[in-house]
Amino acid sequence: MEIINVYKKLGIKPKRTIRVVMFMNEENGLRGGRKYAELAKAENKKHIFALESDAGGFTPRAFGFSVGGDTLARLRNWVPLFKPYGVYEFTEGGGGADIGPLRPLGTVLCGLRPDSQRYFDYHHAANDVFESVSKRELELGALNMVFLLYVIDQYGL
Repeated sequence: MEIINVYKKLGIKPKRTIRVVMFMNEENGLRGGRKYAELAKAENKKHIFALESDAGGFTPRAFGFSVGGDTLARLRNWVPLFKPYGVYEFTEGGGGADIGPLRPLGTVLCGLRPDSQRYFDYHHAANDVFESVSKRELELGALNMVFLLYVIDQYGL
């Protein structure tokens, strides 16, 4: 949601449609992600890129992409642009459970990979509440996702 908010605040008009989807039921059958992909296929909607952030709201370190070969090599040329914001690598293998059902439709999947050292200090624990989230780390993740989508929108995959 913050990506759309930033685009609006900056007056950015993307070349392509950007959707924010809040999936449900990931940990109990992936019904939300499966249904979304089913509808996309039935309605002949082309999704060129799907980005998921489901590894905690910690300091961003990398993006993982489910694309190989020349495309990943081209994407890696952008890494220096992201280094000032904490992202040091673009790795192979990315996405997440919710967007996984889009892969058979030809969608490139990507996942934000934050620093995971504290993940299980919070994940499904009593202190897994919004008040425990570092606003700065969350904003850094959002900033990197805004920038990644902007670059892909402008230059393609």
